[in-house]
Amino acid sequence: MNAKQDKTFFVTKEDARLNRRWFKLDASGKTLGRFASEVAKILRGKHKTDFTPNTDTGDGVIVVNASKIAVTGSKDAQKIYRYHTGAMSGMREIPYRVMLDRKPEYIILKAVKGMMPKTRLAEAQLKKLRIYAKEEHDMHAQSPQSVNI
Repeated sequence: MNAKQDKTFFVTKEDARLNRRWFKLDASGKTLGRFASEVAKILRGKHKTDFTPNTDTGDGVIVVNASKIAVTGSKDAQKIYRYHTGAMSGMREIPYRVMLDRKPEYIILKAVKGMMPKTRLAEAQLKKLRIYAKEEHDMHAQSPQSVNI
């Protein structure tokens, strides 16, 4: 048995930074949960063969057409987004339809964030997520690769 075969290979931070790519995903007509899980997988780097759980091996993701995301069943009428302002009785509840009109980027961000681990590494990986409500985006310098999910 060769000595190189019984060693585990771990990606270093520098190696991961050199191999980072950007993907452009279109959210129009996609189901929210299924789409968010694919985005989270790309952000963490689980789509790569050299995935290392304690290193940021993930790629950047650009999501366009966030206003055209879909939900199934009656979630369109029943889903509620909650946040607290910090003041006494400051709980705010916003229905899905209203949030889709106001901030469609927030819907996808919350779904992806909920699927990421609750660590400092996941916070750093979420910084590589850019969400746009329309087709236009300003990330052309990263030369994103369009992917159909």
